[in-house]
Amino acid sequence: MNATTHAELHHHAPAPRLKTGPRPSSKKALWTGRILSGIAVLFLLFDAVGKLLQIPEAQQGTVELGYPVSVLFGLGVVQLACLAVYLTPRLSVFGAILWTGYLGGAVATHVRVGNPLFTHLLFPVYIATLLWLGLWLRDARLRAVLPLRATDT
Repeated sequence: MNATTHAELHHHAPAPRLKTGPRPSSKKALWTGRILSGIAVLFLLFDAVGKLLQIPEAQQGTVELGYPVSVLFGLGVVQLACLAVYLTPRLSVFGAILWTGYLGGAVATHVRVGNPLFTHLLFPVYIATLLWLGLWLRDARLRAVLPLRATDT
């Protein structure tokens, strides 16, 4: 057996340098993310206000989907709360999760009443995609957790 020192036995290769954190968004990605998020937010705000004001189109749509008009105000409040969470930078991922649940319920409603696939049933999916993609382009931490491809380790 060779005579090796304690230091030689416990010698490790130097640890790889860790990155200081996720890379920030480029200006192009940041603005694209803001625009995509903005489109979704404006649509959802318009929808929430229509429900809160109980405009005739919102009432008619609600009845056609099989819900009583009495649910409109509550749905509008829920939508405004989800928007407030999504628009708060520290809570935006949680807001996107809340919206995903809410919009999933909208998909289920359209399935239940047999609405057309691309114009009705998938419309909430389009909005959720805008919310998530816009957030992903704006938030480096989210890109680090949900990369488009696996990183080398």
